Amino acid sequence: MTPSTPTEIRFRYRQVLVGLGLLLSITLLVALAVGAYTIPLDRLLTGKLDPTEVQVITQIRLPRVLGAALVGSLLGIGGAVLQGLFRNPLVDPGLIGVSAGAALGAAVSIILVPGGLALLKGFALPIFAFLGGLAAVLLLWKVAESPLGTQVTVLLLAGIALNALVGALIGLLLFLANDQQLRSFTFWTLGGFSGVTWTALLAGAPFGLVALAASLRLGPSLNGLALGESEAHHLGVPLEVTKRWAIFGTALGVGVSVALAGGIGFVGLVVPHIFRLLAGPDHRYLLPGAALLGASLAVMADLLARTLVVPAELPVGVVTALVGGPYFLFLVVRYKREVGRA
Repeated sequence: MTPSTPTEIRFRYRQVLVGLGLLLSITLLVALAVGAYTIPLDRLLTGKLDPTEVQVITQIRLPRVLGAALVGSLLGIGGAVLQGLFRNPLVDPGLIGVSAGAALGAAVSIILVPGGLALLKGFALPIFAFLGGLAAVLLLWKVAESPLGTQVTVLLLAGIALNALVGALIGLLLFLANDQQLRSFTFWTLGGFSGVTWTALLAGAPFGLVALAASLRLGPSLNGLALGESEAHHLGVPLEVTKRWAIFGTALGVGVSVALAGGIGFVGLVVPHIFRLLAGPDHRYLLPGAALLGASLAVMADLLARTLVVPAELPVGVVTALVGGPYFLFLVVRYKREVGRA
């Protein structure tokens, strides 16, 4: 039975959030236990592990699983924030140009920087990817600024234009690349968590947590924005502050995600819709719910990627695209029908 009173609706939201928290806990445990080297769950829970199992858990699987959870939560909440900001259910974090800018930064690191900047060792690619995403967002923000405030529609259109421009620049860089550089860039763009180490995770986690904190505070404001900017203004919603925090949180979160894992698509698009189907559209619950569900889906996608074709490993971006692509088409068809009825 559909909840009708405010108390029942709040109870339903809380039930779903608790369920998603349990799902994430179970998913993390299974991901730690299952793999090419399987560890029985009972021994994992009791801590009765031999030295080899301890090394597998602590040095390989734990940073990878935590990295997948962090990336999934950032992409999920980023998608929910942007869909609320643009008031469009088909908006994805990639539309604001962060992913494209990060990909350009990665291409520069792989193709133009000699030796990937040996002084930075393994940090060159994620640093360049993060800086590329940050530069893209700053450029878009300057374009969208006006005396009347930040124009959300201009921001979206500029993001589409920037994606096209960056695609051309990446194509030019790939024309200059050798075979090894082409393989490295292609593998990175497919996405994956095999390169997430404790060092990379500890470097990215503080920025990711800041992005989550910045996004979680936007729930009430995004609820007001759902009525329209004029109505939100009359309700006391600080529009410019909300837009700035929304873009800052999403840009930072997606930048960290791309720097850690490369290109992983469709999580930010699909996750908010699943939560709305489970509970409802209230952003006060949707934002934490999207973070929890995004983390679970990313960990599950990584688990499938490293177990389906053992001893080889599928790119995680391929797994998420195989699931998210058909779902995106379903959303487009449903959106078209709703517009037609209106």
